[in-house]
Amino acid sequence: MAEDADFEAKAGDFLCQFERILESDLLIDEIGFIHPSQFSKLKEEAGGSKSATSEIMGYDSSDFLLQDHKLGVSTEILHPLYIAARNTFMAATRKYRSFCNQDDQTVAGNHLSELSNSFNIVESEVMKHSRALLLLSCDFGTAWNSRKFILSKKQHLSMYLDELLLSKLVLSYFPKSEQAWCHRRWVIKLLVQKGYTVEEILKKESELVERIAEMSKMNYRAWNHRCWLVSYMSREQVLNEVKKTRKWAALHVADNCCFHYRRRLMLKILEDITCTEISSGLSVDIYQMWKEELDWDEMLIKRYVGREVHASLSLSLSLFNFWWSIVDECVGPSVIDFTEIQLEKNVFQSRLLKSRFTLLCH
Repeated sequence: MAEDADFEAKAGDFLCQFERILESDLLIDEIGFIHPSQFSKLKEEAGGSKSATSEIMGYDSSDFLLQDHKLGVSTEILHPLYIAARNTFMAATRKYRSFCNQDDQTVAGNHLSELSNSFNIVESEVMKHSRALLLLSCDFGTAWNSRKFILSKKQHLSMYLDELLLSKLVLSYFPKSEQAWCHRRWVIKLLVQKGYTVEEILKKESELVERIAEMSKMNYRAWNHRCWLVSYMSREQVLNEVKKTRKWAALHVADNCCFHYRRRLMLKILEDITCTEISSGLSVDIYQMWKEELDWDEMLIKRYVGREVHASLSLSLSLFNFWWSIVDECVGPSVIDFTEIQLEKNVFQSRLLKSRFTLLCH
């Protein structure tokens, strides 16, 4: 019994220190878990500034490390810290639900102002403890859902922006967390409904995905998040993304996720294009872009012989076939010279087949 009480006391102290750090530095943008043997070396590199920071914020420098808005947590305390965070969060959640389930008669029998203050305190505790828990266990669904419930009731723009910062912090150590990416999309939908600038969101999200993709290779969830953003893009933004991601894809030919993203961008262009634009020649720029895409794919196939470029070649095959099906449907002999279009189509298909044959031979 005494040992259990001592464990709970230490765990509770770790949690208080952890949450105090999170509240003291709102600009923390990265979290990591460090082996105790590395702390001494990191202390030497940090010099005296780190120990001074720990004294000001009131945390044990042998368990936590905070420098330049980067937070390190000792792996030695992870188990008790998680236990305390989970138990404290669940207790706060039960208390919050009891407040929500009170009937009108119970509310009328109490002072409304006192009840409201108590409710706000419990609500803030749920948000505080769920944040700590999610930074330790990124896929704790109940914690994410409790935050959704409170945010949907508050509907404050500042809280939505803070939520993006939290999910970004979670992704700094858990870049493939499906729950974190889903929560991020949920918040973005609310921001768009509130009239927040879509262009700014798209820019920041694209930068975030690229940064995470450099850190976490073949991260399907990150690139899938970027694919989801395409539905909010204008044609000009889509074209810019096609140009911008070409260099990254050329440097990461083994990462099929980027090629899938480029495919989503080009399909978006096809989805939005109209027969009027094709027949009147307004789609010349798009047509030229596709020709450049084929040249680029051929260059990659010749430079990187092997299966890595299969996604690039498949992209060209599927998209060009889709393109020509639209052209066949929208453009006929009565509009322009159909023979010229058919000849152009045959040239493209022969180039693609030649590239596929080259790929299979190697």
